[in-house]
Amino acid sequence: MSFPVIKKASYILVNSPDMVLHNGTTQTLEKETNPDSPYLRELKNHLRSFDEVVGYAPNQTYIGNMNPDQLGELPRPWFNSKVEGASRFGKFGEIMPQDEFYGLLKVSDVFDLVILEKDFTLAVKEKFTTHPVLKEKAELLKEGEEISVIQNFVDNGIAEGLYEDGKLVGCIKRAHEFDENLSSHVMLENLVVKASGVLALMHLVKNSGIDVNEVDYLIECSEEAIGDMNQRGGGNVAKACGEIAGIKGATGMDVRGFCAGPTHALVTAAALVKSGIHRNVIIFAGGCTAKLGMNGRDHVKKGLPALEDCIGGFAVLISENDRVSPVLRTDIIGKHTIGHGAAPQAVIEALVLDPLTKNGMKITDVDKYAPEMQTPEITEPAGAGDVPTQNYKMIGALAVKSGQLDRKELPNFVKAHGYPGFAPTQGHIPSGVPIIGHGIENIISGKLNNFMVIGKGSLFLGRMTNLFDGISILVEKNIGKVEEASAVSKDEIKNLIAEGMKKFAEELLK
Repeated sequence: MSFPVIKKASYILVNSPDMVLHNGTTQTLEKETNPDSPYLRELKNHLRSFDEVVGYAPNQTYIGNMNPDQLGELPRPWFNSKVEGASRFGKFGEIMPQDEFYGLLKVSDVFDLVILEKDFTLAVKEKFTTHPVLKEKAELLKEGEEISVIQNFVDNGIAEGLYEDGKLVGCIKRAHEFDENLSSHVMLENLVVKASGVLALMHLVKNSGIDVNEVDYLIECSEEAIGDMNQRGGGNVAKACGEIAGIKGATGMDVRGFCAGPTHALVTAAALVKSGIHRNVIIFAGGCTAKLGMNGRDHVKKGLPALEDCIGGFAVLISENDRVSPVLRTDIIGKHTIGHGAAPQAVIEALVLDPLTKNGMKITDVDKYAPEMQTPEITEPAGAGDVPTQNYKMIGALAVKSGQLDRKELPNFVKAHGYPGFAPTQGHIPSGVPIIGHGIENIISGKLNNFMVIGKGSLFLGRMTNLFDGISILVEKNIGKVEEASAVSKDEIKNLIAEGMKKFAEELLK
């Protein structure tokens, strides 16, 4: 069977400290309900510098300058030390500072909603001229506006402000006077997911070397809803991002499934390529301002840095089998059905045990699992614990229960088959996909034979159902063989046709 392959992945982070204060839902709700909040006053003192964000070991792992095994060997807490020689650019992507991201917001805006101050625009434009993927976009940063104009828009509720070091440097205007779905707040959220998605796309194109004209289809899988009052969530973020990234030969669509969305998109892309409908499909997602500082209260209360200070993004290229890149086993897919229920054991059985058992494999046959890869230092202070480790323990316990693992080997299972969490808590971003970049490299280098991407989603958050969701797929080493789609060769087909035509002619002459 000819399976599709994963060729390359990109990962980006955008350090956005002022957006933590002004756009994270935890903070915006606090402003509305308790404007004189001691938490809001104290939070400013817990924001990290850009250098601290770049030097944070999980962030270096996310963009590919470190591997997860190296991260696991470092003493915790990771935020107490800086990675030696840390760079904002990695082999998978980059960590972008906030000011450059505001410039990218402007470049991504096609309705003149983003306004930046004159001097600020010039400074960002200069930075763009040396950026590895954005240098060609520098000329799109036209002359900015007077700060008095921007201040007037913000003061009159026409726009949401953009701040740098607490200073107003721009704004995003509403797109309609009365439509709440096109308010300045929503437009800011949607333009952020668009711009961060564009950045991930452009890094993927650079990393993979693919001709953008060879990309057939784009699947965007974040958690934002793009639309107006007549069709909330109508989309299409995929094509909107592809337009800015210059991927003109592609069409596309959006896939939504809360945190499980990216894995649903991965399976969909694999199916499209395997069926022959498309040759090259990119799945990707930008990040979410609402989740910035989501656990900020607990971080501040315990004297920690506000670690949720980055918008995340990723992109993955799925293509026809090249006999080299890791294959997506479209015959080994786990799915959490409507009837499975939300019990943790039932979820792991559906996503891990069932698909492996059906294909004659054991849980221990999978080298690495990637369920939910949140950085534990973000979630532990809030009482959620080390989420990746909890998942690995459940998978290991299921292996013990099914007789595939000796109980005394359970403590070693976590390290042997898992990675420490290194992704931001951006909902869809940590769920499964962070492993792909490192996984591709480790399979090609021979360190791994396979890994499993596991996406899990909390559908009940939308108040439409109490159901849970999940889907998984196995990725494994390419054995370098691609079977012919047909057992009959082209020459044989030609001969059969010629023979048939000859017989048909003879019948007519009788």
